[in-house]
Amino acid sequence: MDKGIPVYVTGMGCISAAGLTVEENLATLDEGRQDPGFPVLFPVKKQMPVFMCAIAETDAVFSSLPGKMPPHGIFRTTKLALYATMEALQAAGLAYEELAALRVGVCLGTSVGTSLAFLDYYISYHAGRQHPSGTIHTYLNSNPALALARFLSLRGPVQTLTNACSSGTDAIGTAAGWIRSGLCDIAICGGCDALNQIIYCGFSSLQLLSPEPCRPFDKNRKGLNLGEGAGIMVLETAERSRSKPIVGRIRGYGTATDAYHLTAPHPEARGMKKALEQALAQADAAVSDIAFINAHGTATVTNDIAESLFFRTMLPQTPFVATKGCTGHTLGAAGAVEAVFAMAHLNRRRLPASPGFQESDPEAGTSPVSVTTGVGNGLAMSQSLAFGGNNSILLMDTGAFA
Repeated sequence: MDKGIPVYVTGMGCISAAGLTVEENLATLDEGRQDPGFPVLFPVKKQMPVFMCAIAETDAVFSSLPGKMPPHGIFRTTKLALYATMEALQAAGLAYEELAALRVGVCLGTSVGTSLAFLDYYISYHAGRQHPSGTIHTYLNSNPALALARFLSLRGPVQTLTNACSSGTDAIGTAAGWIRSGLCDIAICGGCDALNQIIYCGFSSLQLLSPEPCRPFDKNRKGLNLGEGAGIMVLETAERSRSKPIVGRIRGYGTATDAYHLTAPHPEARGMKKALEQALAQADAAVSDIAFINAHGTATVTNDIAESLFFRTMLPQTPFVATKGCTGHTLGAAGAVEAVFAMAHLNRRRLPASPGFQESDPEAGTSPVSVTTGVGNGLAMSQSLAFGGNNSILLMDTGAFA
């Protein structure tokens, strides 16, 4: 395991229902504003609130990219990734034209990506009706990582990870490994996912959706709200980062599967504990070094109870925040969106009140921060739980003591 090799974050981008930029997202979190609406891009029989991004369905915003948009365009998931990437590169001070001469890798996580985005084509095909072939071309153009590499003319490693709701966290951890091992000098990494009818109906059939704005860790929580978005980090080597201000560092990454259940976490949080042990070992750090936690916090009964047990037993004095009350559960993007939030909270030295949380759950035995809370120097921990029993954790700092 690579210990002590710093991986620097030089830029971040984020788009969600809470905002089109990192700063807009943070402002919404500070306000604690919960503003989900009913699905508008696809038909559903049972209306449940979701968090959808306010982006224009146009390719014009991408006209500045060096690579040309394909004639049939790209699907919404990939558009979200491009939006966030453009902000992250600008924040990192990287011009598009200089990227082609560097070893730049792309690692993006997504839960379903674009694989479920052409239901109309399936319906027409199976009914024996003609359907425009452009839908297939759009699908082939929309692999998130490949599309990003193509539009930016990049020549480093390219990988799209699909590991359910930990995908964004895993992509950042994987990309940090690329930097440490010398595979590339810069890595664009994170997660992206858009909502569609199949995802919505799938979670509805599992009876996991809340009929009202979700309340992570609250006694009266009724389930999750689905969301969509993208979170992107630009990672660079120490040599490159020395010439610019940095946002922070990726210190440790751990991932473990508890193999307990297809959709529920292990009740004793075994996978989370193993993931934390791995992340601390890579960071060469101790539990006492962790300043705060960004919890997965889906507002479902089993997830919040398992996480609460983990916090009580492993990090009993560490404050934690749950942010899905403002963004919804953004699926494969969640880990990356929340890693961006965690890094931003660490730089601002404060946590916002957890949106939607009002009343402690006696069964949980612990609660997220319910007022704006100051945090000191140390590590920010961001964790993700996923269907299939996967658990992934990132540890980050500001690099203030480098």
